[in-house]
Amino acid sequence: MDTFRTKNGSVRGFRASADVVAVLGIPYAAPPFGANRFREPLPVPPWTGVRECREFGPIAPQSARLPGAPVWSPGDEDVLTVNVWTPAPDSGRLPVLVWIHGGAYTFGSSAQPDFDGTVLARAGLVVVTLNHRIGFEGFGHVPADGETDHPDNRGLLDQVAALHWVRENIAVFGGDPDNVTIAGQSSGAASVACLMVMDRARGLFHRAIAHSPASPCYTREIAAATTREIAAAAGCPATPRGLASATPQALVAAADQVVDRYRRDPASGSRHYDPSLYAPVLDGDVLPTDPLTGMVAGATRDVDLLVCHTTEEYWLLDAVGSSAKVTTDEQLARFAEDFGLPDGLVAGYRAALPQAPALDVYLAVHSDLLFCEYGNRLAELHARAGGRAFLSRFDRRRTGPHGVVRAWHCADVPFAFGNLDDERLAFLIGGTPTPADQALARRMVRAWADFAATGTPGWPPVRDSPTEVKVWSTDDHADTAPGTDTGPADRPGAAVRALWTEVGFPVLCP
Repeated sequence: MDTFRTKNGSVRGFRASADVVAVLGIPYAAPPFGANRFREPLPVPPWTGVRECREFGPIAPQSARLPGAPVWSPGDEDVLTVNVWTPAPDSGRLPVLVWIHGGAYTFGSSAQPDFDGTVLARAGLVVVTLNHRIGFEGFGHVPADGETDHPDNRGLLDQVAALHWVRENIAVFGGDPDNVTIAGQSSGAASVACLMVMDRARGLFHRAIAHSPASPCYTREIAAATTREIAAAAGCPATPRGLASATPQALVAAADQVVDRYRRDPASGSRHYDPSLYAPVLDGDVLPTDPLTGMVAGATRDVDLLVCHTTEEYWLLDAVGSSAKVTTDEQLARFAEDFGLPDGLVAGYRAALPQAPALDVYLAVHSDLLFCEYGNRLAELHARAGGRAFLSRFDRRRTGPHGVVRAWHCADVPFAFGNLDDERLAFLIGGTPTPADQALARRMVRAWADFAATGTPGWPPVRDSPTEVKVWSTDDHADTAPGTDTGPADRPGAAVRALWTEVGFPVLCP
């Protein structure tokens, strides 16, 4: 059966394989443009007849960033859509996994080749992926004017609306609305952490997977200052009416101008190193607190949590040219000063990596600052507050046609989805996958499926001491390791974790 009756109308998908049906581009909220722009997501008007859902929906306004990724087309407004893969439409009781894409809250979509849900569906899940507003449309601060509500964190509200759609509709695709796991990577994983502490999302999911969660949350003051910069670049007043007068493409172009200025100015502070203009806003309403604070208070203890990071996260940002080059000890010292890192932290990394060039020391520190240490803390604080948490790290390396392909940011996602064969992913994984790669992917897919079904991925949960960490690699004899983070031989790993005891989060504020 390829036709399904949702609350808003009937949709028809197609056979993604002999045993999986895919239904793509189903609207979960009304187009967020025109009178709906900068507002909470609104309900989808019902339709008659059968809606053909064989292609991904339009992506949200953004600049083209990823090779082979879809391009945003101004005028394509139905950007709030979900995609479903189901192996058993008639069951009504399969675990559900809802995926939130990453992209620094600025780019990306559910249509990326590594997010195809076919393999995970074969493992016994109903898989849902979604598009949400990003950039200024989703995370830009619009000042209050006393007339129209323009909430912060509209991208997070879109995700909540998608989860409501799942609760109301997923049973017709064979999914169990009372067994939902949310998952994401990078800013998508950070969104997962935010959803865990949001009252509006409470009860809509039961487990959470966060791969490489990014740490920043911004205050309203920081978000408002960013709005003023973008409005000035767009040539419009930083008011609701002025911002609405600028087209989405104008605000995308303005944000790119602001980012370019930060990149060119070494004296511009922390944003010089990898300018990210957007992050969830601590508005006291949609997002009442940052995830770490909420976890300490026990707000998330009823949700099982699985956290993963790669052992060489930031090397990808350097490889694609989105990070400033830090090649001297003087630049390293300036980097630490710009982020307010304590005296001795960089020296500790230098001692742990005595033969490494300054660039590698910088990439190691920035990896832990932005991703690894934050993910470790999410899992550990969640466990201390009474929740169940599991830690893992991805440490698969390979020598490819252009040298060593590291265990860098995003490299774990194709393995967790079981999608290694698409040539567009060759850069991430280093060419044609080997039999050992395929075996690793099968193990990771099984862990996700088991966690979504039962809350147990296949290794012990985080405890006060010692904590067991799952190591994902092609070496079957290196699947588990004691300690919180040991890392490969040329990474500092556990030797530097003690240095972070003096560092508070969130720390990534301009």
